[in-house]
Order: sequence, then C-alpha cells, then structure tokens
Amino acid sequence: MKQRKAKTGWVPYDDTDSSRLDWSKGQRAIFPNLKPSTTTVSLRLPSSLLARIKSEANKRDVPYQSYMKVLLANAIADR
Repeated sequence: MKQRKAKTGWVPYDDTDSSRLDWSKGQRAIFPNLKPSTTTVSLRLPSSLLARIKSEANKRDVPYQSYMKVLLANAIADR
C-alpha cells in the first residue's frame, strides 16, 4: 500500500497537549465490573490447618483459596 505524502503545514496530533480539553465537563469514570488486581503470596500452613480449611470450603462448595480470602477479609473487618 502506498503512503500518501502529508500536505504542507500538516502537523500530527499531539495527544499530550491537554490545553484544548475542557476539564470542567469531565466525569469520573466508574467501572463496576473491574476485578481488583491480585498479588500472589506464599503461605506456610500446618497440614492439619489446611486440611480443615479445605474440608470447610468443600462443605460450602467453594474453592478453598476463595474460602481463605473470605476468612481473612472477615477477620480484618472485625478489628
């Protein structure tokens, strides 16, 4: 595909120049379906504790890691 030559005096758009934006009409964006970013952690637990957690999660029909997140979130919220 051939590229056309730019017209004389043509200036490419500078997307870093915000002087033409009217920030008074801006609205805060809300993204309700975005998931919060996560960080992987390594946690050493006694085997018996992990077995109990997995058993309780299984009774509730949820993945054990999700169940652990709920337990931790509830423990922090109760403080």
